[in-house]
Parts: sequence; C-alpha cells; structure tokens
Amino acid sequence: MTAVRTSSFPTSTVLGYPRIGPRRELKRALESYWDGRSTREDLHGVGSGLREESWRRLDALGLGASPSNTFSYYDQVLDTAMLLGAVPKRYRGRSVEDTYFAMARGAEGIAPLRMTKWFDTNYHYIVPEIGADTVFALTGDKPLAEVRQARALGLETRPVLVGPVTFLLLSQAAPESPAGFAPLDRLADVLGVYEELLGALAAEGVDWVQLDEPALVADRTDAELAAVRTAYERLGSLTERPSLFVASYFGDLGDALPILAGTPVEAIGVDLVHGALAYGGPANGGSVDARPVDARPVDGGPVDGGSGDFSTLDVLAGKIVVAGVISGRDVWRTDTERALATLLAVRDRVDNVVVSTSCSLLHVPYDADLETDLDPALRRRLAFAEQKVAEVVELAALLASTPRGGAAPSVRPASAVPVGGSAATVEGSSATVMSAVGPPKPAPVLAAPVEAGSAREGRSPYAVRAAAQAEHLRLPLLPVTTIGSFPQTAELRAARAATVTGELDEARYEHRVRAEIERVIALQERLGLDVLVHGEPERNDMVQYFAEHLDGFAVTRHGWVQSYGSRCTRPPILHGDVRRPAPITVRWARYAQSLTGMPVKGMLTGPVTIVAWSFVRDDLPLRDVTFQVADAVRAEVQDLEAAGISIIQVDEPALRELMPLRRASQDAYLEWAVDAYRRATSGAGDRTQIHTHLCYSDADQILAAIDALDADVTSIESARSHARILGEPAVGDFGRGLGPGVYDIHSPRVPAAEEVEELLRTALRALPADRVWVNPDCGLKTRTYGEVEAALANVVTAARRLRETAALTTP
Repeated sequence: MTAVRTSSFPTSTVLGYPRIGPRRELKRALESYWDGRSTREDLHGVGSGLREESWRRLDALGLGASPSNTFSYYDQVLDTAMLLGAVPKRYRGRSVEDTYFAMARGAEGIAPLRMTKWFDTNYHYIVPEIGADTVFALTGDKPLAEVRQARALGLETRPVLVGPVTFLLLSQAAPESPAGFAPLDRLADVLGVYEELLGALAAEGVDWVQLDEPALVADRTDAELAAVRTAYERLGSLTERPSLFVASYFGDLGDALPILAGTPVEAIGVDLVHGALAYGGPANGGSVDARPVDARPVDGGPVDGGSGDFSTLDVLAGKIVVAGVISGRDVWRTDTERALATLLAVRDRVDNVVVSTSCSLLHVPYDADLETDLDPALRRRLAFAEQKVAEVVELAALLASTPRGGAAPSVRPASAVPVGGSAATVEGSSATVMSAVGPPKPAPVLAAPVEAGSAREGRSPYAVRAAAQAEHLRLPLLPVTTIGSFPQTAELRAARAATVTGELDEARYEHRVRAEIERVIALQERLGLDVLVHGEPERNDMVQYFAEHLDGFAVTRHGWVQSYGSRCTRPPILHGDVRRPAPITVRWARYAQSLTGMPVKGMLTGPVTIVAWSFVRDDLPLRDVTFQVADAVRAEVQDLEAAGISIIQVDEPALRELMPLRRASQDAYLEWAVDAYRRATSGAGDRTQIHTHLCYSDADQILAAIDALDADVTSIESARSHARILGEPAVGDFGRGLGPGVYDIHSPRVPAAEEVEELLRTALRALPADRVWVNPDCGLKTRTYGEVEAALANVVTAARRLRETAALTTP
C-alpha cells in the first residue's frame, strides 16, 4: 500500500454550494436557451458568472477550501456520465449540449434517461445507462476548466467528482445487457478513466480532489464493499495524483468506514449530523433515527442526545477527518456548543480535523438575510447557505483556539444576535459566533396519540367501496384522467406575482383564476377525458400553497432550492404546531364541479409529502409533526366530500423519499407513514373515491406500503422508466385501481398514440382491465398548452382504441 501523503488541508470547507443563482439566474438562462430565445454562448456566460460569484463569496466568507466542479447545467450525475463517455448510442451524433439535454429531457423521437430521487432528498438525478459494451473514455475537461477559471480569479479550488462506486451503483443496466449484468461489473474500466482524470488534475497542479461516495451510507453487500476497497486501493496507489478526499453524507459509513480507512486515501468525510454518530443518534444516547434528514428520533423518544462515543472513528487515526457538523439539509442555526463538543470529541480520536457541512449546501437556499418579511424571532433561528458557511468558519476558529485537553470557549447566546443580522459579520477574518438555540420556543402541542395501525380503521373494505363508487361514478373501462395541475402560463404567474406586490387587486386576480379553470375544464371535455381536474391555477406549488393556508408554517420570498434541471421550489418552514383555520381547496373545487357534469377531482397534498418538502421544526419527533399535518388534511377531505366532490386525490410522491437509507429503520418509518396517510383519508365515505399519486422515486421498492395506503386508485410514474414497475410481481397483487403513467411530463416531447397504446398494453398484461387507469406520469404544470393538448389527445385516442378490446376480456 502506498504511504499516506502529508498534504495539508485547510481547516474549513463545504462539500458543495447552491448553483441556481440567488435569483434563479440559471433557471431563466436554461429555459431561454431551450426555447430558442438565447444562444449557447449566452447560457455559458450565465454559468460562468454564477461560478465566479460563488467562489468569490466563499472566499469572502473566509472559507479555507472552496469546491469546484459542483456547478451543473442539469445534474452532477449526468455530468459524470458525459465526462466518462457513458452516452447511450441513441443520443450520439449531436452537439455536446444537444446530447446532454437529450439525455436529460428527451428530443424528438428519443425518450430521456430515467430520473429518480437523489437518496432521501427532493433533488432528482438522471440515471445513467451502463451496458457490457459501454465504451468509457475521458470526454471533455469540465473539472480542469473550472480549476483554471477559479485560478484566473486568484483562487484555488478542490474539484468534486461523483465517486466511481456511487456512480455505478446509481446507474442501471442498459436494456440490451446480458442477464445478470450489473453496472458495477464495469468498475475496472471506469477506474481507468478516473486514473486518467486524476493524472490530468495532478499535471494541472491540483492539490486535492473530492470524490463523493454517498452510496456507502446505505446497506451494501460484501461484493459492493469489496469494490470500494478495490477502487480506492487502486486510485490511492497512483504515483501521480492529487491527494484524495472521499466524502460520505446522509448517514454513517458503517462497514465501509474501516475499508476506506485501510486504503491510501488521505482524507475521509463523515456526516456527524445524520446517522449513528449524529447528535441524538444511537452512539450519542438517542434512538435509532428513522429519517436520516435530521437527528431526531421518530418513536416519541427524546429529541436531544447525550454525550457521544466516537470510538468507531479510531480507525481513522492518521487520516484527515472532514467532520460534517453543520447540517446541509435544514435551515436551523447550529447549536454551536454541541457542535464544538462534537469536534473536540472527534479530535481526541484523530490527529487532524477539518470543519465542514454534513453534505452539499445544494439542498438549502442562499441567504436568510434576504427574508425580511419573516417574523424576526423566526429569522434569528435560521441559517441558509451563507449563514452555514459562516458557522463552518467560526467553528474552525473555535476548534483551532481550543488546546487539546483544554476547556471549550464560551459562546455568545443567541439573544445577542441583532434582528436582521447574519450568522457572522466577516471582514476578511473570523466572524462573531452565535448559538443556534434562538429565542425560547413555545411548548409543543402534540397530535393526539395514535397506536400503531389504529389510524387504518374507518373505511369499509375495498369491495364494498368499489361497488358504491361504480354505482355513483359510472366510469368507463380504462378511465382517462390527469394528475392535477395544468400548465402555469407566464401570464398566470405574472398575475400571481402582481397580486403579491399589490399591483393587481384580489378581485381581478380571482377573475383570472376562474377564467383559467373554465379553460381547463372546457379543454378536458373537448379532448374526452373521463375524470377532470380544475388545473390548480391558484397554486404556486403543491406544498407551498397548503403551507400558506395552515398555521405553523412560514414561507419565504427568495428561499429557492433546485429540484432538478431548471425546476426550483421554495420549501416552507414548518416551525410551529400545525392547524387548519379554514377550508383551503373547497371553493375552487366546487366552482370547477359546477362547470361540468363530469366528475372533478379534489386535489390535496398528503401529510408525508408536505413534511418531506418542508424544512421542519427540530423539537418534535417527525411522526408527531406528520400526524398534525394529517389531521389538517383529514379536515379538508371531509369538507370536500361535504361540498359534493366525489373523487379526492391525496398525493404522496415523497413516501419513498423520506424512507431511511438503512433497512433496520425502514419498517418503523413505513408503518407510521402509512398510518399518517390513512389518518388523513379514512374519514371519507364509501362513495367517495380516494386517489393517491407517486412519481419519480423508485416506488417499486415500497409496493407493499403503497398497497397499505388503501387508496381506491393509485397513479404512479411508469412512462419515464419504460414501465419498469409493471415488471414487479407485487403489482399484480394490487387489489384496487392502478394508473401506470403513459406520458412523461418531464420531457417536452409529445408521445404518439401508438407509443401510449403500447404502454397501456403492457399495463393490461400485468393487471385486469377493470383496475387500469390511464394518466400521465405527473402533473402538467411545467409543460406548455401546445404540448399538453397534443399529448392528451393521443392518450385519449389510445385508451379508446383499447377500451372495446378490453371490454371483451373483462368479466
């Protein structure tokens, strides 16, 4: 084994930084380029400016080491596939940009690659296709180009790469692959490209490279762990390479930790916010966490943990340990005293500790100081990316000033923080530290206690409900519907923004909303859909809209976070007890239903998804918070039913996303998540048909839990993943309606009727015709009316072609 190098590492760093721009500059540049309103050079100019702005800001905040190659025009995993030359044949023969965006979004006649969630986050990545004959070759120079760009500013950066093991574990086998083939089988060939890239970076004078391996915090097989050893012994043994920093996050490394420690890599990153070594994790006196997003227990146990036992880190003696003590996944200020105590405990075990974030700051907004409309007491408790970088710098200074064996310095209490002040005031040196505890919080009011499974009572068996619904609704075989939203036009978004600023009064805005609902209902009737939606023109986002109408939430003006590509969301801040002061959706649902004799779905977001896509208070077990939200959704279901809405859809696309990465915690989570959904929906009568929806989240891994939701109809993403879910044997065990998506709405391409028909035939081979619904993969919000009208016309045509044939074979 090559001896460990003695390369120095600055005392503070972050694993990544937001890349969309403080004002979503990247979103606008991408959409302008895709629409043909700007050039490739225009797009690259925006990207170059955003990179420079980020590096300069990190340097101004005093960060010791800034990352590069974290910027992406769509997704870092897709970037890695391009860098390695892993481009399926059907995308070749185009310019670099056209190939890249065709893989991400599709092109005329070519479907895009599959998309799914990045571990347990709401960020989506593009899934590479790797085959036995994929030819890997270093393609392009993006990591080197960014190093050079930063150097032109007088700044040294650390290139960040998706690690080879994680890249292959996140990939899928190409369709033509032989039986038994797995992308990890190609590790040796991929490592050859990484070796070439590391050599090029060394020749460029790069001191450090960061290799992200988050896949190692999930359960891994012996063969996969052996691949980790092979990869990092081989890369670490190179004679011409930068020093290697292997970063892990979203949990603890478990069995992978001693394996990495035994390789020649110089630095290893450990997430000290989530998992066994987290505040409140098992090693620190808490309970097993069933939500790796934070360190709280989910079983009603104590929220705060005790002092930690970091003996598992003894294997890292001699390594540089990059300690992730600042959460990259929430918006709460760090408890400085606890974080410093953790750092001191780690330093007692290892020789060299670097202060860092638990993961990339990609998952939080830019700057809490921009949120001047928020309550000052709440603002003092918040830390976005800017504030978190300052916290990293301050903790590094505190750690450096504390001698080994000495007492930790006292920390200024949060009450000393001026209203509107940032986490630190930086003047080229260290800033002023402040505690994260913030102002006193009100005593929590817990949701009513729920025994396991008790929330599942209340509705009749499905056979009884199905008969009542069939008599009431009288729907045809293969009923056609959509998921909920219709295109949010520029005019509609402008009207909403003008209402917020006061330029448009409420009466004129509501007139616009009514007109849009009328347009959507008329369009669906003309196209021949069987179950209609009102199109959600009054909603900005499927979670934010509800947060704006529930007590206990705050919403931001500038708190944008990237979801995928140009798609950004503003996660609400769930900071208090959740209550529904008044009905939220009833008015517009009732209006839509008054326009037609066809059934119109009431559209709600489920409790798990509302919680998953919010930044959630940290003083209650997550289960209790979710049950509070479930009670609010339950009241809305009952009011919709009382208003005459016969079909109510309660979406739970985050059900899989929120699941813990380690199997040991998954069953407990799924039990209470299912309980929360049934708590929200079980008050509906038998004639009311309850729908749910899941998309883009590897739902095939939780089919038993989806079945346990007991929804009358489940719509699920299928078109983007080429009907992969229909190959799961458990799908055939669904005893209720199922709508595998037949139209990928994350691509601008319009599927032909023949393509939709083939997807429906696949569904009919897996399911009885009387249980198959016809719908897109997801909502239509991001598409144009031209695309939607053409696509839905083809969907209706395909369903009608098969309806007569299906009727002949249905008992």
